[in-house]
Amino acid sequence: MGGNPRRAGADLLSERMTNKTKTNGLHRLRRTLANHMATGLAVLSTVLVVAPLVAIFIYLLYKGASSLNLAFFTEIPKPVGESGGGMANAIFGSGVLLALGSVLGVPVGIAAGTFLAEYGRGSKLANVVRFTADVLNGVPSIVMGIAVYSLVVMPQKHFSAFAGGVALGIMMIPTITRTTEEMLLMVPHAVREAALGLGVPNWRAVLSITLRTASPGVITGCMLAFARVAGETAPLLFTAFGNQFWSASLNEPIAALPLQIYEYAISPYDDWHRLAWAGSLVLIVLIVVSVSLVRYVTTRGVLKGAS
Repeated sequence: MGGNPRRAGADLLSERMTNKTKTNGLHRLRRTLANHMATGLAVLSTVLVVAPLVAIFIYLLYKGASSLNLAFFTEIPKPVGESGGGMANAIFGSGVLLALGSVLGVPVGIAAGTFLAEYGRGSKLANVVRFTADVLNGVPSIVMGIAVYSLVVMPQKHFSAFAGGVALGIMMIPTITRTTEEMLLMVPHAVREAALGLGVPNWRAVLSITLRTASPGVITGCMLAFARVAGETAPLLFTAFGNQFWSASLNEPIAALPLQIYEYAISPYDDWHRLAWAGSLVLIVLIVVSVSLVRYVTTRGVLKGAS
């Protein structure tokens, strides 16, 4: 009547092992599907981020590459009705404005970010600086241009490259400040403690060790700010104003690529429209090349934080 107990136990154990194998197989399949789904979403997100830049670049090549020649980079704009001409003065003027803006904005932004991360934790002054930087980040560029027009242009009673550089520098400060703060906060406290334990003064430890360790991220933040202001037109309309001729004086109006592109784009002349597309292509290429070179230097060169 009763079966073999050993055989019944073996059958039960075998059934449990089979069920466990099926369960493990289902879990493995579920993990595989989840992994493939996450990978697919990551690839899709990457494509969605890169696709607009690629589309813009391809369209600019299509519209503006045919107008690029030696004259575009060596000549100033021709009068209305004359064919040819270029934007050499605007390219030079953009370089002057961006260099001046960087000289004014980068040191102030890095210093403010260093203060927030290293010396201002929990203080009321740090909260005010952080709040001010966040507000400046959201201020429209045209409002910044009007403010600099009131503070710099009106007292001088004329437009100038200096006023344009001030506007761009102020716009760079909040981005650099917040990026520098975040990068410095990511440096482990053990690095600071090791430097202080060796008798290094706090200010020297911040400059030579903490800031150097975070330098790739800090420089990336500077380049983000640089790329943001490189194509700004509205603040330059109220400050640098533009110039159809060569000008290297900081006390006079100066040409800039965004201003020249804007002027040509709204004109009724087809030749100027083609030059506007060519100028847009050159502006994008200059920004991409500048950011790429700095990223290469920070990750492989002497500025690499891990070196």
